[in-house]
Amino acid sequence: MRLLLDTHALLWWLAGDERLTRVARTAISKLENQVLVSAASAWEICTKVRLGKLPGAVVLAADFPGCLAAQGFTPLAISVVHAQRAGSLPGPHRDPFDRMLIAQAQAMEVPLVSNELQFDRYGIRRLW
Repeated sequence: MRLLLDTHALLWWLAGDERLTRVARTAISKLENQVLVSAASAWEICTKVRLGKLPGAVVLAADFPGCLAAQGFTPLAISVVHAQRAGSLPGPHRDPFDRMLIAQAQAMEVPLVSNELQFDRYGIRRLW
């Protein structure tokens, strides 16, 4: 199975944070699963590190590709189709990073590993 990590799920996985549910941890750790990490998560993490809002992710921000490779995760680029879909999503949700992750999960028909209940209204499968 392929699955896409929300940014917080990636951070919690890397930190061994217990807020990541057992279901999410099991799915991420299964060797037969392809774990995708969006370029939107790199953008979000690097932005928040730069602004001082995420000091615990400085190492990740400095070598995002290396950290993904060390985990065996697959980087997911943002395509024009993803951008078009994200920009066209209905509803009041304003977070551009979340909108991109939703759009990518929709376009690729993959579950999104996230605790965000509001994502459910976008017709994606959310794994948590």
